[in-house]
Amino acid sequence: MIAYLRGTISEIALDRAVIECSGVGYEVWCSPRTLGRLLRGEEAKVITSQVIREDQHLLYGFLEQEEKEMFILLQSVSGLGPRLALAAQAVFSCEEIAQHIRNGDAKALQQIPGVGKRTAERMVVDLKDKVGNYASAEAPTQASVQTGAQPGVAEAVLEALIGLGFSEKVAQPALDAVLKETPQLDASKALHATLNVLGRR
Repeated sequence: MIAYLRGTISEIALDRAVIECSGVGYEVWCSPRTLGRLLRGEEAKVITSQVIREDQHLLYGFLEQEEKEMFILLQSVSGLGPRLALAAQAVFSCEEIAQHIRNGDAKALQQIPGVGKRTAERMVVDLKDKVGNYASAEAPTQASVQTGAQPGVAEAVLEALIGLGFSEKVAQPALDAVLKETPQLDASKALHATLNVLGRR
């Protein structure tokens, strides 16, 4: 198993990064929260969780050990695989996920794309006694971002949101509100901000 990668960030997309280690480029799937802290061309250490399937070997990346632990913990819920676990961390921080679970707030958990009422309730029941270590700290707030606008931001972000499981009807108004308030955001930051808006609804 690959525990972590240390190398140069050669590419950053809306849902993944490529990390070059000794001439080999590893594709690592990450949440927007993680991608927003990586810089192309700089060296980084990314903690990884390897998911092996019959037809795929996938790497999921995190900058903090607790994020990896939460990713693995979420998958202990029946019917909740790695894609939904990563989607959960795209919408909420570890602290926020834990707080919603401890409070029995299944409605809030349903903001995670692909998580319906039954899965959200199962998350509360299965994990309520297992998330105490994650809910003690205050959830971080989103920092304001001052980056230059790039063409095609709205289209790229909307495509990424639909790929995460949001319907266009739900995603478009939230994205429009974010770009209206802060039009200079690049695609990565706009995606992160829109996910925060969707997570509060």
